[in-house]
Amino acid sequence: MVDPSRPHPYQPGAVSLFFVAKAGVFAAAFWIWLLVLVLRTASATGLQVLAATGAITTTLVGVVLGARMALQQSAAVRHAEVKKLLVDISWNAFAAAGNAESTGKVVPFPTAPGDGHRPGIDRVSVLDGGARDRGDRRR
Repeated sequence: MVDPSRPHPYQPGAVSLFFVAKAGVFAAAFWIWLLVLVLRTASATGLQVLAATGAITTTLVGVVLGARMALQQSAAVRHAEVKKLLVDISWNAFAAAGNAESTGKVVPFPTAPGDGHRPGIDRVSVLDGGARDRGDRRR
C-alpha cells in the first residue's frame, strides 16, 4: 500500500475506465438485443447471429480491457514502490557517506590517496579528443 504522506503514483484511470465502460455498455446492449430477438422469434435468424456475435465480442473486449487496466494499476503501484526504494537507498548512501567519519556500522566509500590517480595507469581526458593519437593515424 502506498504511504499516505507521499504523493500518489500514476494511476491509469480516465481513459482506460472510459473504454472499459464503453465496452460494457455495448455488451449490455448487444445482450439485451439478443434476448429480445430470441423471445420474439422461434427460429434463428441472421439478426440473432449478428446480435450474438456482437454480444460475445464486446464482452470479451470489455474483459480484456478491464484486465489490462488492472495490470496497469498494479504496475503503477509497483513502479512507485521501486522509485521510493531507490530514493531511500540513495538517501541512505548519501547520509552514510556524510557519517563515514563517525564510528558506526557504515563502511565509507574507498578513496585513493592524493588526487585518485593510481600509479602505472595513464589517464586520457575525454575532452582533449585524443590529440596524442592523431600523429599515429596520419600516414
